[in-house]
Amino acid sequence: MPNRKLIPDVIKDQQLVCLPPEASVQDAALLMAERRVAALLVTQGRSLKGIFTERDLAARVVAAGRDPVATRLAEVMTASPDTLGPDAHAYEALDLMERHHYRHLPVTADGESDGMVMGIVSIRDLFAVVRAHLEDEIRDREAFIFGSNYSASAPP
Repeated sequence: MPNRKLIPDVIKDQQLVCLPPEASVQDAALLMAERRVAALLVTQGRSLKGIFTERDLAARVVAAGRDPVATRLAEVMTASPDTLGPDAHAYEALDLMERHHYRHLPVTADGESDGMVMGIVSIRDLFAVVRAHLEDEIRDREAFIFGSNYSASAPP
């Protein structure tokens, strides 16, 4: 995992799921369900204004008794979220997400919270990177210890 950059190593060919701040929470929930995502980016053009997640939906809308049709994303989104640039490393994203207890992190061209949106990295994306790294480490150590023909998954 040491040198994997957010783009293109962790996320690539990602179709962004975005809505403007004036969209309703219901629009957001429908789009999130349709696209099977847990978060969407709130944008004005390609400029990031905020992020709206399932947690926001649960805590700021449902638990607060707000009407999802009448409530605008601008009222309940996380405005000016933390971001990283595309050249940031996966471990930087993982560290930031762990320290602040969130599961989605926008990626902007300049790493600024109001920058041009390039993608979004999830904790699931980072888990896949960590898992692949650990599997590579195990294979390398098995090859070193037992020789290159040995593998825990090889038939006896």
